[in-house]
Amino acid sequence: MAVRRVRRIIRKIDPWTVLKASLVFNAIASLVFVLGTWVVWSMALQRGIPDRFVEIFESLTLTLTIDGELYFRVVVMLAIVGGILATALMTLSAVLYNLISDLVGGVEVTVLEETYNTVRVQQAPPARVAPALYRNGGNGGTVTPPSQPAPTPPAVEAPRPGTPATPVSGD
Repeated sequence: MAVRRVRRIIRKIDPWTVLKASLVFNAIASLVFVLGTWVVWSMALQRGIPDRFVEIFESLTLTLTIDGELYFRVVVMLAIVGGILATALMTLSAVLYNLISDLVGGVEVTVLEETYNTVRVQQAPPARVAPALYRNGGNGGTVTPPSQPAPTPPAVEAPRPGTPATPVSGD
């Protein structure tokens, strides 16, 4: 396997493709953010960490109210707004790249291209059909046993390339 360096230039990025790909990516990232926050909050509640914060604030004569449902709503809204903003910024970046690449010619990237040595496999000649156990010898329907060889047809020569085909006489 031979490897060679090839220089490629990225001149255009399709904004529609960037929009679709970034929308899917940011939706998954937002979902991971919300689920991760929920898991961390559940673990913190099991450990009693929010209650300890309330105790610390009460000892400082401050009031702190922990409302997990409100925090979860805020996290979901941040994930939705963040996903939409990130998608818009990625699409805008693709449009700006296209405008800038018109001026400077794009970004040149060097990649390694692998070329495979093709191995040509020669095809085997077609298999000959095994003779039948009993053949009709053309002698009134009698059957010849396999001990007698079947008659072979006369050989026909194939025409050579570039020469007209001539019939072969069967004398």
